[in-house]
Amino acid sequence: MHLIPEDADPSENRAAARNAAAAVPNRVTFNRLELNRILNLYGRMVADGEWRDYSIDFLRDRAVFSVFRRASEVPLYRIEKDPRLARKQGMYSVISATGLILRRGHELERVLLVIDRKPALV
Repeated sequence: MHLIPEDADPSENRAAARNAAAAVPNRVTFNRLELNRILNLYGRMVADGEWRDYSIDFLRDRAVFSVFRRASEVPLYRIEKDPRLARKQGMYSVISATGLILRRGHELERVLLVIDRKPALV
């Protein structure tokens, strides 16, 4: 049981608790446009026979879209969104199976170009 002093306003306590909860998000997620772009790329790569499975992880500090050739293997690529890096190198990154960061940037479209190979006309 909480004891509230007589001069304290109970609504102020609730408002402070609500603002504190709003300041710290439970987890980072991809928005609809980001997920649409990633799934379009995934669909094309599945149609080409390169990718077969994926997983999405929404963690406290980042969101991860992992791409697999087979479900029993380590992911070929991880597409990560880390908002803590938004003002530094960019919150989006593509990471290879070895852990090498292939590209990092502020725009998802440009970061995905490293794995979205367009056919070249010769």
